[in-house]
Amino acid sequence: MNRLGRKADATLIEMSLATEDIAVLTKFTPSWSAGEDSNGPLCETISNTESELPSNSEGLSSTETTLLIPDHQVISKRHQSKDSVFFRDGVRRIDFVLSYVDEPNKEEEKKVERRREFEKNLQKSGLELETEDKKESEDGKTYFVKIHAPWEILITYAEVLNIKVPIRENDIPSSVENPLDCMLGPFRLPEKVMHPEPDYFTAPFSKSRQELYLIHDENTFFSPSIRNRIVYYILTRCPYGTEEGKKKFGIKRLLSNGTYTAAYPLHDCQYWKKANDPNCDNERYTLYMEWARFLRFYKEQPLDLIRKYYGEKIGIYFAWLGFYTEMLFLAAVVGLICFLYGWFTMAENMSSEEICDPEIGGKIIMCPLCDKKCEYWKLNTTCESSKYSHLFDNVATLFFAIFMGIWVTLFLEFWKRRQARLKYEWDLVDFEEEQQQLQLRPEYEAKCTHKKKNPVTQEVEPYLPLTRQTVRFCISGTTVLFWISLIIASMTAVIAYRLAVYASFAQIMETTQTLQPIRGLLTPQLATSVTASCLNFVIIMILNFLYEKIAVWITDMEIPRTHLEYENRLTMKMFLFQFVNYYSSCFYVAFFKGKFVGNPSNYTYMFGSLRNEECDPAGCLIELTTQLTIVMAGKQIWGNIQEAIVPWIWNWWGRRKARCNPENLYSRWEQDRDLQSFGVLGLFYEYLEMVIQFGFITLFVASFPLAPLLALMNNILEIRVDSWKLTTQFRRPVAAKAHSIGVWQEILNGMAILSVVTNAFIVAFTSDMIPRLVYYYAYSTNGDSPMSGYINNSLSVFQISDFPANKTPENNPENFLTCRYRDYRNPPGHEKQYLHTMQFWHILAAKMAFIIIMEHIVFIVKFFVAWMIPDVPADVKARIKREKFLTQNILHEYELEKLKQKLCECKTHENMEKEVIATEGKMELSQAM
Repeated sequence: MNRLGRKADATLIEMSLATEDIAVLTKFTPSWSAGEDSNGPLCETISNTESELPSNSEGLSSTETTLLIPDHQVISKRHQSKDSVFFRDGVRRIDFVLSYVDEPNKEEEKKVERRREFEKNLQKSGLELETEDKKESEDGKTYFVKIHAPWEILITYAEVLNIKVPIRENDIPSSVENPLDCMLGPFRLPEKVMHPEPDYFTAPFSKSRQELYLIHDENTFFSPSIRNRIVYYILTRCPYGTEEGKKKFGIKRLLSNGTYTAAYPLHDCQYWKKANDPNCDNERYTLYMEWARFLRFYKEQPLDLIRKYYGEKIGIYFAWLGFYTEMLFLAAVVGLICFLYGWFTMAENMSSEEICDPEIGGKIIMCPLCDKKCEYWKLNTTCESSKYSHLFDNVATLFFAIFMGIWVTLFLEFWKRRQARLKYEWDLVDFEEEQQQLQLRPEYEAKCTHKKKNPVTQEVEPYLPLTRQTVRFCISGTTVLFWISLIIASMTAVIAYRLAVYASFAQIMETTQTLQPIRGLLTPQLATSVTASCLNFVIIMILNFLYEKIAVWITDMEIPRTHLEYENRLTMKMFLFQFVNYYSSCFYVAFFKGKFVGNPSNYTYMFGSLRNEECDPAGCLIELTTQLTIVMAGKQIWGNIQEAIVPWIWNWWGRRKARCNPENLYSRWEQDRDLQSFGVLGLFYEYLEMVIQFGFITLFVASFPLAPLLALMNNILEIRVDSWKLTTQFRRPVAAKAHSIGVWQEILNGMAILSVVTNAFIVAFTSDMIPRLVYYYAYSTNGDSPMSGYINNSLSVFQISDFPANKTPENNPENFLTCRYRDYRNPPGHEKQYLHTMQFWHILAAKMAFIIIMEHIVFIVKFFVAWMIPDVPADVKARIKREKFLTQNILHEYELEKLKQKLCECKTHENMEKEVIATEGKMELSQAM
C-alpha cells in the first residue's frame, strides 16, 4: 500500500510517567523504507534533560507519551501571506493558536514564567510551536503562539483516543432509492456537499498496523477537526509548574488566570470567499454558501460536512434540530386545521351568541369585579372576547391534545431510528460514553489530592472523599432550592400584581369613556393578563441571566469527575430552574386561576386584602393562550437577538481598526481571535432553548393549537441563525464526539409523559368543554337547540343585600337586587344557600373521569406505538453486522499475512506455524459466528 510523507531516521522518546524515567533510543528505524522522500516538517532534536514529563497524576498516561520526534527542522523564510493556516514554511498546518498580551507589571512576571514552562512542556510532548511577535500583530501588543502536531504525535494520540480511520472503501450497496426523490430535487444539495468523503470501513487506529490503513497522504489523513481535538487533549493536560505546593496544568486554568487570552483552532478560510492557497479545503466557505444563508432555508442540511468540520457533537445537534423541525411540520398543519375549524365555527357558537344577545347577555347583571369601588356590569360587555375564546376552546381542542400526545411519541421514536442511522454512518456504533468516563477532567485531577486505584483501569487516580462530596452536594442543593424559592416568590409577586391591578383595570374601564369602544375586546381580565405576562417575561429573563452564572459556579464547586458528568449535572440544574421559571406562570393560569374564588358573600383573599381573580365568563383558556403566546414568542425573539445581533455587534466593534489594514496583513489567527468564543457550554444553551420550546408546544398545546406553527417558523429561522453565527461570528469550536443528544433524550421523554397529564387537566379544568358536555347530555331542556340556556345555567344568582358590610359596592344607581357570578351554587333562599349544587359535583366527576380515560387511552397508544417502532432500522442492523464481519476479516487477513511473513523470515518454524494455525482457526470461528 503506497503512502506519502515517510519520515527519515527519527528519535523515539519513550516516556514512562509512572516512574518518570525517560529512555532515549536514537537512530530508530521505522518499519518502512528509510530511503523514501520526506514530505513533512522536521522537529528540533530534544535533549535528554528536556524530555522530562509530569507524573501520571498530571494527566498523561504512559501510552500517550510514546512519541516519535524527528532529528531537526527546516523553516523556509520566504514571503507568505498572513491569511494562511500554515506555518511560515507553508507546509506545516496550524492546528491550534494561543494568544497573550505582554504587559509589564508584577503579575506579568508569574504569567511569563507559566508561559515559558507551559510552552517548553508542549515542545517536550512533541508539539511544534511558532511564535508571532507582537510587532506583527494588528494591535502591536498581542503575541500569537501557533501549534502544529506532527505525524508521530497524531498517530500516538489517535490510538489513545481510539479514533477510527478508514481501512477499505465501503462496498455494501446503498439503500433502495426513494421514489419521491425526483419530487424532492429542489430541496437537495449537491452530492459533493452532502457527502464530501467516500464511505469507508473503519477500525480503531493502531501504530503497529499502519500499513493496514488507507494513508495516502500523512498531511491530510487526519482531518483538521481530529487534529485540533488531539492538540486540545494535550493542551488540557500539559503542566506548567507548581504553585502553593500543588501541581498546576491545563490550558483552561491558564485562560482563567489571564496567562493566555485565547486558545482556539483556526477556520480554514474566510467565509465569504475561497482561500488563495490551493491546499485549503474551503469547507467554511462551502458551509456558508450552502447552509448558513437564510435564503437556503428550504434546503436540507449538509450533515456530513458539518460533522467533518465541527465534529460529531455539533453535527448531532443540527441533525436533531433539523429532524425536530421536520416533525413540527405535521403538528403545525394539524394545529392550523384545528384553529381554522374554530374560526369557521365561531358564528355557530351558542355560548358567545347568548353572551352577545342584548336580550340575554344584555340583561344579565354581573357582580362587581372588585370590592366597594367597582360597579355592576352587563355580561354582553365581554362579547368579543367570548367569540375569540371559541378559536381555542372547541371540540377540536380535545382532538389536538390527543393527537399531540401521539405525535410526541412518534417524534421520539423516529428520532431514535434517525440517531441509530447517524451512529452507523458516522462510525459511532462502538463509541460509548464509558470511554469518556475514563477521561478525567483536568480540574478534578488538580483539586483532588487523595488517590486510589481505579477498579477498571487498575491505575492510581485522584478521587474526592465521600464526606467532601456530601458537603458540596448539600451546598449545591440548598443553592438550587433557594433559587427555585426565589422564582416562586417572584411568581407570587406577579400574582399579587394581577390581583391589585385587576381591580384598578376593572374600575378604570368602567369609568373611562375613551375606553368604551374597545371595552368589549379588552376586558379587565385580558388587560391584566397581558400586562402581567409582559412583567413575568421580564422577570424570567433577569432570573435566567443571574442563575446561569450561579449554576455554573455550583457545578464547578461540586468538582464532577468527567466532562460527561459535568454536563449532565449542569443540564439538570439549568433545566429544573428553567422549567419552574418559564412554566410556573402558565401552570398558575391553567390550574389555579379562578378555581379558588369563593362566592360574593365569602370571597377568598390573598394576604387578607387581595381578592382572588376570576376567569372570564367564557372561561380561562383565552388567558392561558395569551400567557403562553407572550412568553413563548418573547423568548424566541429575545433568543434570536442574543444569538445573532449581539455577537455581530461585538465582532464589528472588535474589528473596527483591522478593517483599515490590507487583507494580507490581517492574519488568519488575528481574524479568528477577533471572533466570539463558542465556549464549551455553547451547545448546552442551544439544546436548552429548544427543549424549553418543546415544553411549550407539548405541555400546554391544548390551549394554543398554533404553538407548533410558531415553533416551526422559529426553528426554520433558528437553524440558519445558528449556522450563520457558528460559521461567521464564532471561532471554530474544538471538535468533540457524541453518539446521541445525551441526557436531553431522557428530559424529552419525561416531558412527553407529563404533557399527556397537563393537557388532560387543561381540557378538563381550564376549558369549558366538560361543563358544556354535561349540560348537553344531562341538563338541557331544549331538544331543538340543546346548548341554548347554557350561559344562564353556568351563572349562579347572588342577592346584593347579602354582601358583607365592608365589601358592599358603593355605586348601585339602578338599584339592582341580584347579580350573577360564574359558579354552580344554590340561589338565595335555598336551604343550602350559596353551597355547591349537585350539577357542580356531576361536572367534577365528569372531569375526573375524562382525565383518567384520556390519560389511559393516550398512554396505551403511546406505549403501543413505541413498542411497534424498533429503535434501530432493520437495514442499519444488517449493515452494522455486515461491516463488523468484513472488518474482522480484513484485520484477521492482515494479521495472518504478517505472521506468514515472519514465518518465512524465521529459522525456527514450529512455534510460528502453530500461531498461523491458531489465527486461521480464529478467522473460521469468527465467520461461523
